[in-house]
Amino acid sequence: MGNKDNNKNSGQHNKENKQNKNNGGTNEEKREEQAKQRDKEKHQDERIGETGQITLDENEAHHKIHLISIIGEIEGHDNLSSTSKTTKYEHILPQLAAIEDSKDIDGVLILLNTMGGDVEAGLAIAEMIASLSKPTVSLVLGGSHSIGVPIAVSTDYSYIVPTGTMVIHPVRLNGMVIGVQQTFDYFRQIQNRITGFVCTHCKISKSRLEELMMETGVLTKDVGTILVGSEAVEEGIICQVGGIQDAVAKLHDMVDKKIADTK
Repeated sequence: MGNKDNNKNSGQHNKENKQNKNNGGTNEEKREEQAKQRDKEKHQDERIGETGQITLDENEAHHKIHLISIIGEIEGHDNLSSTSKTTKYEHILPQLAAIEDSKDIDGVLILLNTMGGDVEAGLAIAEMIASLSKPTVSLVLGGSHSIGVPIAVSTDYSYIVPTGTMVIHPVRLNGMVIGVQQTFDYFRQIQNRITGFVCTHCKISKSRLEELMMETGVLTKDVGTILVGSEAVEEGIICQVGGIQDAVAKLHDMVDKKIADTK
């Protein structure tokens, strides 16, 4: 009788030890998972702070969407002051090349809130986005002015929020200008590069775009036109009025369609 009770107690003791071991293993796994999550969030925060970019990969569709923000002034060959919010094209161009080469990235979302900036740098970014094989969507938030217009239309589909603005104006140059015919010919060449790109990637005609650029009744101290929200859609520059939900949903649909077409 005593042996039977001892065996029973021993079996119960072993069962409790096994249960404690399993609980210990589960708790250890939870701690490791929490540590990994903290490291991931820290890496994401650092990446956003340094480059304004992040990969969205926690959606139900299991798509990996790379988000790029174009904010402030687009910086070209000259460094702007440390107090200016800038987008550096030497950061954006390599990232776009990496996205094109990556088998993991399914699509690209471009957020724009820019005052414009360097023409060469802006056109370089726009050309890179337009030549990507991955589905792309842009969303104009506060504004996408000047050379930000070609970037906004360079994607496969574009949105603008109802209060978003776009400033359309002719090419301007700061500093001393030599007043000879060759200078004006050079300005005209730059202008044709911009209008040619914009008209190729949206529905506005070249004549209408140039008309908006030379409007004198809108801006008080300059020439050009301010388009707000639906006005940019009505002019054929932007595809649709919408917000982040619309842009993300559209991008997921485009990714699904591309996946279906490749099967």
